[in-house]
Parts: sequence; structure tokens; C-alpha cells
Amino acid sequence: MRVLVKGAGVAGLTVAHELRARGGDVTVIDPHPDFGHAASWLAGGMLAPWCERESAEEAVLSRGLDAAERWDAILPGEVICNGTLVVAPARDHGELKRFAGRTTGYEWVEEEAMAVLEPALAGRFSRGLFFAREAHLDPRQVLRSLREKLGRQGVTFVNENASEQGFDDVVDCTGVARIGQTRDLRGVRGEMLYLRTDEVELARPVRLLHPRIPVYIVPRGGGLFMVGATMIETEFDGPIAARSLMELLNAAYALHPAFADATVVETGAGIRPAFPDNFPRVRREGNAIVLNGLYRHGFLLAPAMATEAANLVFSRTSIGAHAP
Repeated sequence: MRVLVKGAGVAGLTVAHELRARGGDVTVIDPHPDFGHAASWLAGGMLAPWCERESAEEAVLSRGLDAAERWDAILPGEVICNGTLVVAPARDHGELKRFAGRTTGYEWVEEEAMAVLEPALAGRFSRGLFFAREAHLDPRQVLRSLREKLGRQGVTFVNENASEQGFDDVVDCTGVARIGQTRDLRGVRGEMLYLRTDEVELARPVRLLHPRIPVYIVPRGGGLFMVGATMIETEFDGPIAARSLMELLNAAYALHPAFADATVVETGAGIRPAFPDNFPRVRREGNAIVLNGLYRHGFLLAPAMATEAANLVFSRTSIGAHAP
């Protein structure tokens, strides 16, 4: 089975991996080998189905439950299974209760227990939610490692559009490039930044709740932290907005004052493809199978959706949309 995969973000690479694992002869169109145009390059990399369930449908939880295990099978050693901690300033404890009421898979932790989990936060928050079964990974390292693994396994990467002639099937994972071609697909802007400081150590992603802009801070090691991310209903792909930058920095400072002296290493903004229900689809459109709409759940849902895309390639029958 010769298959052409269009796109080399997290969707395209996981599809290529699944197809190759089943014996497929896979070619990937990768016009930007440095991942600079991939939405997944700006991702948080949180494998957090219970936290995401707070604002997403049940399907996100059910499809993402085994994401950590799937990624560990794809790239052993890349997944960090330290859970997720959710906190809120004292004035926003109502947000913490609301968050808890919309999901499961957590335990309430008091100030002393939080100090054990994250010594850097000792005395800063009186209560929190700990999601012990969640995990995270470094998206940039994973994208590089997966691309290298696929190359070693014989997957061909080409920089320019290849003719579809001679391929048994085509899987389109081009994300926002299909806006205007795929019905109901829209773009949602996300903004993030990277901070570096040696004065804060975190072992896991920490989500800071706020009524206007909930923020997550993800440790990358070596004093580097990813802070994100806004969700703005626009397809404007320019640089980060001043308002967003201030809000993200203020949130980091609210988590720990030492972030005020951190170095801003990078800011970024990207457009994430989404359907009206914010859940991805795998379906045939014309001569191609299209996997799209991963929204903010790219690394969480990509392995499961790649399996569905590969099932469709090898079955040659439509499985339709997979909305919740």
C-alpha cells in the first residue's frame, strides 16, 4: 500500500507512523522541515484528558485517555508522567470549584500536600486539584524525534507537492491550509511565550485559573517554561498582541513572583484548525482522506485519530465524521 501524507505536523507524523507500522510505503510532503509553520510547534504538549474535559465534550476524554501510553509506545522515554496541578488565587476559589464540578480524575490537595508536589509553590495557594494520571511531553523534541524515527524506518520526506499518481491513497493533514476547502473548518488563534529562570522549578504542568484567561505553565527543563495560551476566534496570524503578552506575563507572576525577573526567550502566535464542536474529524473528501480540526488537542488526540485514518486507508471504506 503506497500512501501519500500531506503535512508533517503532529497529525501528519502520527499518521505516517501508524501507516508505516502496518507495512505501508509512506511518502510525506513536508514543505517546512524546521516545523516553523506547524501549529504543533507552539503546543503545550499536555496529555491531560481530565483537565480538558472541563471545557470539552466527553469524546475528548474518552479518545485521549490512553494518549500517554500511545506516545510512550511511539517514542519511549519522551512522556513525563507527573500529573497536572490546578490552582487559583484565593479570590478565584469559585473557579476552582467550578473546574472540579465539570470533570473527574482529580483529588483535592491542601497547602501542605501542594508543597510536597511543588516545593516552589509552598505557601502560595491554600487548595488545588491534582490530576495524578495526566502527563506531558515536549512537543518540539517529539516532532524532531518522530521525524527522525520515520526517516530511519524508510518513510520518504519531500519538500514540494508530489503528484498523487501512483499512490493507492492520500491522507491530508494540512490543518489550517484547508480552511475554505473543508466545510465548517475555522481558525482559532493561540498565543504563547517561553520564559527562562533559574529561580523556579516545577515538576509538572500547572494550570492557573482565572475568570478571563486560564493559563498553563509547562516546565521544559533547564529553567525553561512554556506559558500559554490564548484562544481567540480570529484567523489573524500576526505576532502576539500586547494584551495577550501582558496577561500571560501577569499570570506567570501570579503563580510565582520570581517569573518577574525571568527572561522572555520567545513569543509565538499560531492558528489552530477547529470545527464547530472543537472535535477533530477523519473522513473522505474527494480523492483524499482528511484528518483535521485537532484544535487545542493536537498531541492529546493525534495518536487516536491517526489510528482511525489508517483504518480508513486500509479498509478503503468511509468511517465518516467522528464528532462527539
